[in-house]
This record gives sequence, structure tokens and C-alpha cells, in this order.
Amino acid sequence: MTTVVTVQFRPVGRTYDFNAHNFADLERDEYLIVEGKDGPALVQVVQPPHGVQPDREPTKSVLRRATVWDLLERERLKDLESEALDLWQSEVRERGLRMRVLECSYNLDGGQLTVSYRASGKRRRQREMRNLQRDMARSLRARIEMREVREREAAKLLDGVGKCGRQLCCTTWLREFRHIRPEMARTQQLTENRDEITGVCGRLLCCLSYEDEMYRSLTRSLPKVGARVVTPQGAGRVRYIFPLKKTVTVTLENDINAEFGVDELLPPKQDSSCGSCGGCTATRRAEGEREAEQRAQDQQATGT
Repeated sequence: MTTVVTVQFRPVGRTYDFNAHNFADLERDEYLIVEGKDGPALVQVVQPPHGVQPDREPTKSVLRRATVWDLLERERLKDLESEALDLWQSEVRERGLRMRVLECSYNLDGGQLTVSYRASGKRRRQREMRNLQRDMARSLRARIEMREVREREAAKLLDGVGKCGRQLCCTTWLREFRHIRPEMARTQQLTENRDEITGVCGRLLCCLSYEDEMYRSLTRSLPKVGARVVTPQGAGRVRYIFPLKKTVTVTLENDINAEFGVDELLPPKQDSSCGSCGGCTATRRAEGEREAEQRAQDQQATGT
């Protein structure tokens, strides 16, 4: 087993494992310095050291525990990030660029600034953006890395309030975005009006996935809409299903709708001539064979 520690680079961000073979006593919420993509990075422990299989051993390791000076430097860089964000937004407005700067983030030594943004008309504005990047690198005296983000990640950076009236899930606890499909709304019998199931990011609501598996499991135990069933009040067809209550609404033969529990339903009666044994098909096949034999015998008798 290999000892690893799970950390996050930012609050409610994606988690990563780092080799912690020399740091078995790390505790949750402790700050560390690890090997980041752009050099040493300050991270926070999400899960204390634990063992994983050797084939899952991470390639990068914990460098050391963070010191008080590291934390103070991080706070100083936050102030600089706020100033850099204001400067970027001001320059974008002055140059009339069709882009929105969402966040500026320095690496640990302050030598590189990562700029997260959203933009439209990218091909026409590439030259202007390159000029802006060059000018800002000169003004801020740092390397500039431009990072274009998608709709949902932009909402996560900006924060906000969802349709439910609560703070966005992606900024409070949801670390990774899941693939959301329109079928999830249909399974849960929610409206298919796109505007009503779309979040502030313009994409389908993440919460559609939270109960999707439960609804699918419950739906499997119910007859499908349109299926013919027999109820205590007679035969009919299923018009609506209610997975949580485990009931269905059936349109009876007298055009009356009635609700029944799934335990009250019986399978439709089959005609005696239409069993599932294939009797009709076997009978027709046998009759055809007898007719063919009779014709062969008649032809033979005529020929002789």
C-alpha cells in the first residue's frame, strides 16, 4: 500500500492525491506545500493520509508543511489578485473586448498570474487579446496564463443564488460537475420547459442528477405509460405513473381515470388461443406440412 493525502487547491475545488510517505501524521484542514503544475503550491488537506493500491500511486509528492510565512504570503497575494482583477476589467472595458475576466490567481511565488475568463468572437479578437496579455504582463511584472472557462465553471467562480433560493451547490459543496441529460427531468416527471430546468449558468440544473438513480429504480417496478393492465375496477391503460407513491393512474374502459397502487394491478388476461407457448404458430405449421404432403401424394397418384 502507498500512503497518500487528498488535498484541494481551492475551497470546494476538485481534489487530488499526493504521495505522503514522509507525512503520515497530517490532519484534516492542515496546509501543505506540494508540487504543482506551475511550481510549489499551497493546498489544504481534505482527507488525512490513507493507503491506496500501488497502481494508483500519484506521481507528485508533498514537499513540506506550510509555515506561518506561507500563509501570510498567500494573504498578501490575495490583495494583489483583487487589484489585478480590477486592472484587467478596466483594460477590457477601455479596449472594447468581448470578454469577461472572472478571476486572477497568483502562484505561490507571485511570478505567474492565471487569468480565468469568458469570451465571444474569439477568432476576431485573438490579436487584441494577445496585445492585452503582453501589456498586462509588462504592467504587473508577471507571466500571464490565459485560461478560458466554460459556463458552469464561470458560475462557480462568480457564485450566486439558484432557483431554489439557496447558494449555488457548486460553490458550497459540489466539487465536480456531472453530466446532466434532459431525460433526467422526464424520469422525475418535471417540466420539459428548458427555462425552468436551467441554472444561472445557462446549463441544465446539476440537482437533476441527485435523485435520478432513485427515480430510475422506482420506475422499473412500475408499468410503462400506455401499458394495458387489469385493476379491481376492470381493465384499462396506464396514463400516469407516480414513482414515489408507487401508484399509477389508469384510464378504464368507461373513460374514467382512477389511481391504484402497483400491488393492486394484475397482468391483462390473454385469450385462450393466444398463449405464450406458440401453439397457434405450431398448429399452422403442422397444417401447412399436412397440406404439402397431401398435394405431393395427389401429384404422385396422378402421375402413376
